Amino acid sequence: MHFNGVFASVLYTSAVFLGSVHATDDIDDGAEASSTSLSESSTAVPVEKPTFTPSDVKAPFFEQFTDGWDTRWQPSHAKKEDSKTDEDWAYVGTWAAEEPHVLKGIEGDKGLVVKNPAAHHAISAKFDKKVDNKGKTLVVQYEVKLQNGLECGGAYMKLLQDNKKLHANEFSNASPYVIMFGPDKCGATNKVHFIFKHKNPKTGEYEEKHLKSPPMARLVKTTSVYTLIVSPDQTYEIRIDGEKMKNGSLLEDFTPPVNPDKEIDDPKDTKPEDWVDEARIPDPDATKPDDWDEDASYEIVDEEATKPDDWLEDEPTQVPDPEAEKPEDWDDEEDGDWIPPMVPNPKCEDVSGCGKWESPMKKNPEYKGKWSAPYIDNPAYKGVWKPKRIENPGYFEDKTPANFEPMGAIGFEIWTMQNDILFDNIYIGHSIEDAERLKKETYDVKISVENAEDEATKPKPPETPKSPMDLKFMDDPILYVREKVTLFWTIAQKDPLEAARFVPEVAGGIGVLAVTILAVIIGGLVGGSKATPQIKKAAEEAKKAASDAKDQAVDAASSGAEKVQSEVNKRTTRSSGPAE
Repeated sequence: MHFNGVFASVLYTSAVFLGSVHATDDIDDGAEASSTSLSESSTAVPVEKPTFTPSDVKAPFFEQFTDGWDTRWQPSHAKKEDSKTDEDWAYVGTWAAEEPHVLKGIEGDKGLVVKNPAAHHAISAKFDKKVDNKGKTLVVQYEVKLQNGLECGGAYMKLLQDNKKLHANEFSNASPYVIMFGPDKCGATNKVHFIFKHKNPKTGEYEEKHLKSPPMARLVKTTSVYTLIVSPDQTYEIRIDGEKMKNGSLLEDFTPPVNPDKEIDDPKDTKPEDWVDEARIPDPDATKPDDWDEDASYEIVDEEATKPDDWLEDEPTQVPDPEAEKPEDWDDEEDGDWIPPMVPNPKCEDVSGCGKWESPMKKNPEYKGKWSAPYIDNPAYKGVWKPKRIENPGYFEDKTPANFEPMGAIGFEIWTMQNDILFDNIYIGHSIEDAERLKKETYDVKISVENAEDEATKPKPPETPKSPMDLKFMDDPILYVREKVTLFWTIAQKDPLEAARFVPEVAGGIGVLAVTILAVIIGGLVGGSKATPQIKKAAEEAKKAASDAKDQAVDAASSGAEKVQSEVNKRTTRSSGPAE
């Protein structure tokens, strides 16, 4: 008992001794790190943000949501028309001109903000003069900032047709538009719409033309700028953040196509009754062979099979579970005789099988199945029938679909699950150069600030120790001791001296432990029962060493804390002192 007490004390002394030494190192390192952190925080410079200055760019329509924006924009309170349901949807969503609250890039720069989640929103602004791009380049550009992301909703704009209804009725989804452009995301759908309405010159009806394979929207909380360029040569180009994402021809890249086919299938033509369109038929001259047995079984008993030598025919495949016990609440009179559940016979596990042996089945070599005549080429086959082609009575050729109908207003008519979508710097005009200059003055300025602030506010991942030498005792004492001992043992197997030099804390602890145990054993062997006072003395010394080591750790912690507080006091005094 005395030996066990001394041994436990020695172990405790060694562990606390090792821990106190490295706790002191850790606290010193912590004080230094805290001092460095204080230095960095006191000298950290926040991301500098420029102040908003209105642009002098000129265009048929240009909006930066400066003072008086609400006199130019009219929220809609109309009912949303939906042919798929009898339910009425009202545009209850509200709008506001606000600075962004997420990653603001320019001080004082306001945008049009969608305020309500899961609501229908509609707002429009009329142009001072209609925009007619016949023979001109059309440039549409605007910024979108998804402050709360975009899981399901639209952030696209509509350029509305200039007509009498535009000035008489409130804007809604039924308002005729010319172009729809911008991002849309819901579920698997993620695209930048480009849809234009084309007038059939023969019928006078309008039909939507959708861009095939549109680019994906950028679903980020920083600002994105979307640009659409339609040229007089009937080409288009879509840019996102100034990067060309899609380009092509209005005459080739849209569905349904702008121009219909010259010829169509004759709707009155029908397939003749005697038309044969079966390419192959069963051979009418084929007959079933005399030796073809349709009644033969697919499988037969394998008469050549023999019972394996280790087959236990007298053993059942299942036996009562020997470990099962009758439930305590089982009543034989009410529940009947209790029967233990059956389990697979363990004697059958390592042999071929148990119970009565029977010959296995094998595939019948005489089996042929039901006979059917082979197929041959149909001599009467005439080919696949197609209706004859006739001239398309509705054919026309519009070589200039880029000459859109005149546009008289812009509108946002959207439904979205996320609020705080912000629109800004809307340009609708004819100059690619002016749109690029506006992008440099606005987007290019704010995106660099937004990215810098986003990077500065990102939480830094915790640094994980790359090796046991990077561990600190105060972070995880158990992990520290385990990894250090493992490292010591790995090195000691090849070179004990190198292990003692590389991991001296483990070597020192082992030395203290070994000397103490040896002294106790020798004292017990030499002194017998008389050695009891010596053992007690050794135990007292071990306890005193443990207590001293513990006090050293506490002193080290206090010293480290005082160092940190001293640095705080110094910096506080410097920062709060009077200016010279």
